[in-house]
Amino acid sequence: MKVFVYGTLKPGEKNYHPYCASQVIETKKAYTWGQLYHLPLGYPAMTTGKSKVMGFLLTFSNEEILESLDELEDYHPQRSPQDNEYERQKILVYDLAGEPLGEAWSYIMTLKKVEQLKGVLVPSGWWSINSYQ
Repeated sequence: MKVFVYGTLKPGEKNYHPYCASQVIETKKAYTWGQLYHLPLGYPAMTTGKSKVMGFLLTFSNEEILESLDELEDYHPQRSPQDNEYERQKILVYDLAGEPLGEAWSYIMTLKKVEQLKGVLVPSGWWSINSYQ
């Protein structure tokens, strides 16, 4: 089971160890297509788009990890999209050479919600909390 992460769940960021580290069986630098924003709340959001968003493809042995990730990302599959902070969607992910790695789950925010939260575009496509402290 694969999840593409681009923010606080990346290795080295604050939520990697409590949520992922003990359950990850493979970590690979990767990218997908979208738009990346820094939110004043201290974490990023990705929307659909045509820019590279850099992150990691995490492989887990068990799908149960999605329950804790959904809770962290304020996503519940039974709620209407406007009541979720993020939507969990399958996206295409690529290695750094541009080769397809297949589909993975990721958490996407609507542009409307990014604007409401006063998100700031991250032109480099790479987010780190160290860049915003």
